Amino acid sequence: MMKLFHKKHQKLTMDEKLNNLRAGVLGSNDGILTVVGVLFSVGVATSDIYTIFIAGLADLLACAFSMAGGEYASVSSQRDTEESAVREEEKLLDTNFTGERQDVVDYYMERGISEETADEIADDLLSKNPLQTMVSVKYDMEIGRYMSPWSAAFSSLVSAALGGTLPLLAMTLLPNDLKWPGTIVAVVIAVGLTGYFSALLGNGLVKIAIIRNVIVGILTMFIHYFVGIIFGHFF
Repeated sequence: MMKLFHKKHQKLTMDEKLNNLRAGVLGSNDGILTVVGVLFSVGVATSDIYTIFIAGLADLLACAFSMAGGEYASVSSQRDTEESAVREEEKLLDTNFTGERQDVVDYYMERGISEETADEIADDLLSKNPLQTMVSVKYDMEIGRYMSPWSAAFSSLVSAALGGTLPLLAMTLLPNDLKWPGTIVAVVIAVGLTGYFSALLGNGLVKIAIIRNVIVGILTMFIHYFVGIIFGHFF
């Protein structure tokens, strides 16, 4: 049993890969928007590059670790729920096998299979691997195939840091006459890419996702720009 368990964990499932990619896309998008928000607010209030860089870097690190922590907590909670469901099915197989068998029969009958054939399928599956059968029928899960919170957290951490690095470098390294337009262009391209990948992951409309992300990015820059102007007058 342990050999089978380890064999199953040698490779990531498609769901695990997609979950890590999803965490990466969301982390990258948040990294871009949060960092550029701070850069615009601080950049308007002061022209000191060192101050702008430190503020942007501090926000980048905070965002990256916050995203990683949130992703770890979320996936850990999901994993705990899945493991709890497996334990519950294990108890039900011992205490209410007839009810569990009927659930399998009903599952196949709902998919157009005759009651007689559904009975045969249920008996066959439950005689071979009763726990996996019940988990698959009720929760569409595979025992031992749980999302890795560490993998999702790492993906989110790295992508958020990389996403925030782009506007940070543009704002602090470009010449003064290119600093603002260069950062705006960099952000528009970056959020457009995250919109594109999020649409692919969610089977959504690519054009709409890109436009939506670009609009959010522009609004983020616009709002924080004026926040910087307002607070710049007081300090």
